[in-house]
Amino acid sequence: MKISCRPFELTLKHPFSISKFTRTSTPLMLLKIEYEGVTGYGEASMVPYMGESYESATAFLNLVDWDKIQFPFDFKEIIPYLDILAPGQPAIKAAIDIALNDVQGKLLNKPCYEIYGADPAKMPVTSYTIGIDTPDVIREKLKDAEAFKVIKVKLGRDNDQEIIETIRSMTNVPLYVDANQGWADKIKAIDLIYWLHNQGVVLIEQPMDKTNLDGNAWLTERSPIPLLADEAVQRLADMDSLKGAYHGINVKLMKSCGMYEGHQMILKARSFGMKVLIGCMSETSCATLAAAALAPLCNWADLDGPWLTKNNPFEDPAFENGKYILNNLPGLGLEGVTPDLFI
Repeated sequence: MKISCRPFELTLKHPFSISKFTRTSTPLMLLKIEYEGVTGYGEASMVPYMGESYESATAFLNLVDWDKIQFPFDFKEIIPYLDILAPGQPAIKAAIDIALNDVQGKLLNKPCYEIYGADPAKMPVTSYTIGIDTPDVIREKLKDAEAFKVIKVKLGRDNDQEIIETIRSMTNVPLYVDANQGWADKIKAIDLIYWLHNQGVVLIEQPMDKTNLDGNAWLTERSPIPLLADEAVQRLADMDSLKGAYHGINVKLMKSCGMYEGHQMILKARSFGMKVLIGCMSETSCATLAAAALAPLCNWADLDGPWLTKNNPFEDPAFENGKYILNNLPGLGLEGVTPDLFI
């Protein structure tokens, strides 16, 4: 097994603001694994608040005994092995998982979605995310979203209604909302939730602080809109405490350590009677195609990474009528990998 990696700075089309910070780019670690004549690709999107870096990713890759990982890959054993090597660092673990899934699909000559039992015909529409901004900038961002059937809106500051009204002045498409823990007063929050319901909002992610389980559960009991755990859930082990506190969860491969555990989280959510949104960080086509392979198993998708960036190093995924179109290529189906990307 031969391993290659490359730091890559993913540049955003617009400054990206949520309730607590703003950024203009995201550091990535791109990963290539060559095994038995095939090549698989993975990606770690290291958003600053998760605490990973080029240095930590490189150090982790050097800890792995790659001879321990043999085909057919047993992810039920591989993910615990990676966890033993070092705590946390889910993004670089996700990069390894995604690349190995790509390799495995190619060795089996099957698309990843087929391996995970996902039917491409059940692909949900994916949303296009609008960060917190001024009305003029929001109007400009909406022009980039014309191919999408759903808009996701970041809220959580003091201009939430202004943002929604600006969007509604230009489009009537359904809206997803992500408050990113920005609402502190549950009475004000439930009033806003009912107002958002009247504005055509379909779901709301993480309304209150992730540690405020009682406050989020209080809102869930009263909300006419499904409320989803986002920051409150990263790994499979986080889910037991969430039952009854939310209507559903947001699964992100950069938090779940990749496709295997993300799939396990989807299955567990279903067993709890919870709904699932599959989302992404700032990502290229590589990681978003990995998530898209699981998206038909979910209620909703928010996989807009390639369209929010200026320098996606791969071809944009096939996209039609607001949905990913999964090809029948083995593995991830990633296209547009240039020979010099890992030189």
